[in-house]
Parts: sequence; structure tokens; C-alpha cells
Amino acid sequence: MQLVFAIPGDLDARTGGTLYDRKVVDALRRAGHDVTLLALPGDWPDQSHAQETEALARLNALPDNCPVVIDGLAYGALSAAVIRNPLVAMVHHPLALEPGLTPDAAARLHAREQANLAKAAQVVVPSAHVGGLLSTHFDMDAARVHVAHPGFDAAHPAPGTVTEGPPLILSVGLVCHRKGHDVLLRALGAITDLDWRAVIVGRLHEPGHVAELHKLHDILGLAERVTLAGELDAAELSALYAQASLFALATRYEGYGMVLSEAQQHGLPVISCDTGAVPEALDGSGLLAPPDDAPAFAAHLRAVLRDADLRARLRAQSRARAARLPTWDDAARVMAQAVAAAQPVQG
Repeated sequence: MQLVFAIPGDLDARTGGTLYDRKVVDALRRAGHDVTLLALPGDWPDQSHAQETEALARLNALPDNCPVVIDGLAYGALSAAVIRNPLVAMVHHPLALEPGLTPDAAARLHAREQANLAKAAQVVVPSAHVGGLLSTHFDMDAARVHVAHPGFDAAHPAPGTVTEGPPLILSVGLVCHRKGHDVLLRALGAITDLDWRAVIVGRLHEPGHVAELHKLHDILGLAERVTLAGELDAAELSALYAQASLFALATRYEGYGMVLSEAQQHGLPVISCDTGAVPEALDGSGLLAPPDDAPAFAAHLRAVLRDADLRARLRAQSRARAARLPTWDDAARVMAQAVAAAQPVQG
């Protein structure tokens, strides 16, 4: 099979969506498919007119009848049609349902996204939760939606007991309103009577929110205990996973939550929120607080830090869940099926 996979922004960005796309492309190539990567430069989904014009020109210049998969971060935001077929949309989560949008912005995105999704021959999503959202909020026919859960390599050995320094609380996620790092900071501010340190890793995505986090960080007096590390490379992040005692992501919404599964591969107890596809990703493991509830999140942090038996149970849950995770080859098979289904039947 020959196809093009169009990815918005920086092809090497260490965001969940881009990492997912690149891993699926690698697995498709391993399976013998001829996959061409197509970059769509721009600040998606807030692209300029010039960026969108360039993206459309690149997409519409592709050879006729060559299937193209377009990441939903760009596809859902396009204000003009992609004049080609067959087309598959890869929707990590609906843009119009991003927490923090104004009602007017959400309505504009919803209308645009719904119109674009209606033109896609098939749609791939990373979770059953996102598939349900497309049916409920965008009138998608479930028969056109394919669930390709993120894949994971073999589980890493569980970390050993930390013997030097206070326990490390690790959080990984794009620095934006949706990831709830502000909620995590408030929760950490409520447990300063305990011994711990924390590192928040993630690409600085929303400048206004980044400034708010730094201000909150100082107001809560966390400068000596919480490091806002920004984006790290794979080796640096792996080293932090090995040092960590627990993983915490106070997210407001996840279309899947790949970092939760990555933390479980490292045998870490996981604390997150009961929102989006998080329960689907954790599959009964970990501890969940309501989203935007810093006191409840703080209570979970306190319990895990103070209770060695609870930490051991959560580590065992993480190892068991990691052993059941799908592979990227599994995800690629679903993607290939979606691309095949998008192509017209040869008569």
C-alpha cells in the first residue's frame, strides 16, 4: 500500500500527537507499506491564512488516488476543503472540545470540524472515548470510525527504591491549560509538610498559561521543590522516570493519555483525573481525582507518599496494566485497514 501521512507543525516535536503519528508511520513501514511523510508547517489549530494556503497547496498537489492521512490538529482546523480522495482523518481529540475555549471559539471550531469530518472517507481515533465523542457531538457514522490505541514497546524494569533525596513526583505533558499543571501545583502546595520534590516536563505551548504557572509556582513558595523543566529529550526523560517514585498528571482532558501508560511501563504508581479517555487508558489501575479538584488530587498524593503498602499495590497494578498494552504494530494494522476502507472499490 502507498500512502501519505500529513503531520502539522514540527515533525520532530515531542508531543503526544506527533509521537503517535511518527510511531504509526514507522510501524506501517515495517509492515511493508510505502509511507511518505508530509509536513504542514504552521501554528495549528491557530494557523495563519498564509500557513493554511501553503498546507492546502501541498495536500492538493499530491498524486490522484494516493490515499492521505491528515492529523486532526490540522484537518479539523482547515477552513477550506482538501480537494482530493481518498482521505483519512487521524483525530487525537476534537479541537472544539478543548477545555478553556470561549463559547464563540468552540462554536466556530465545531462547525468547521464537523464539516471537514463529513468529507473524510474514514476516521481513526486513539480511544473508544474519542470515537464516542465524534458520534455524539459531530454526527459521525460509527462504521467510519476505527479505534487504534497507542502502541508501546516491551515494559521497562520497575524502578528500585529511591535511597537518596526525597521522593520524586514526576509529571509529563504539554504545558497548556488542558494538562492541568496549575491544578498539580495547587495540590503540591497543600502537601508541603511532607518530604518530596517534583519535576514537570513538557513543551511550552501556551505562553499565557506558562506565565501563569511561573507566577503560581512563586506564589505557592514551590521554587525550591518544583522544577518546571520544559521539553526534554528521550534520554533525559528516561532518566527521570528511573528516579521517580510516582507519576502525577492533573489533566482536564485526554483523548488517550500516552504518558500515563509510559509511566506504568516504568512501574510507577499513577495519579490522574477521571476525565476523557484516562479511565480507558488506565483500565482500573491507578488513582483518579475529579478534574480541577486540587484538594482531592492532593489527598491522593499524600496517601501515596505516606503509605508504602499503597505504593506497592499501585506499582503492581502498573506492571500488570503495562503487560496488557497493545503494540505500535497493532495500531498500524488498524490504520492500514482504515486506509484500505477509504479507497474506492475497483469494479
